[in-house]
Amino acid sequence: MELSVTTLDGKAAGNVQLADDVFGLEVRQDILHRMVRYQQLKAMAGTHDVKNRSEGIRTGKKFGKQKGSGGARHGDRKAPQFRGGGRAFGPTPRSHVIDLPKKIRTLALKHALSSKIKSGSLIVTDSVARKDAKTASLLATFGKLAWVNALIIDGTVLDQNFVLAARNIPHIDVLPVQGINVVSILKRDKLVLTKAALAALEARFACTS
Repeated sequence: MELSVTTLDGKAAGNVQLADDVFGLEVRQDILHRMVRYQQLKAMAGTHDVKNRSEGIRTGKKFGKQKGSGGARHGDRKAPQFRGGGRAFGPTPRSHVIDLPKKIRTLALKHALSSKIKSGSLIVTDSVARKDAKTASLLATFGKLAWVNALIIDGTVLDQNFVLAARNIPHIDVLPVQGINVVSILKRDKLVLTKAALAALEARFACTS
């Protein structure tokens, strides 16, 4: 398929050919859901922890007789039912990571890119290089282009002036092409790819096919 290329000034800069096996897939929500869940679980720290009965600071001595008290038979004060005792079945540090085959992860990225094409939210720009790092001028440029909520993917090396100018603009994310991921794509309304990012993606998918 063919898509027009624009510049940051809003001018036409020719056309590019997009691979149908990457950008023209019939979007499958189940694959996207599996990938989003994979990313979110992988991002979880898993450091939540509570003290269980063995980690309590109270004495381990049996505080009452086994029989004859007229009440229940207890061991020590670290039991969960006592104040200051350990927590029963509380969380402990663990990894939340789940397995997802690499082929599915690659396919999910293709479906995410295809979803932006289907919704008309994919934009290809010639370059995002800037002569200065002024946020105000870049914000005005985004306003003219209607890039209010967008993920911008550049080549392997980001233009530092553009990064500095864009980092304080709300709802605008800038990533190098190696950092592209499904959650970031679906999080923003528009996906902006530079020609350098597009070439890198095509090379990446060519190696995995």
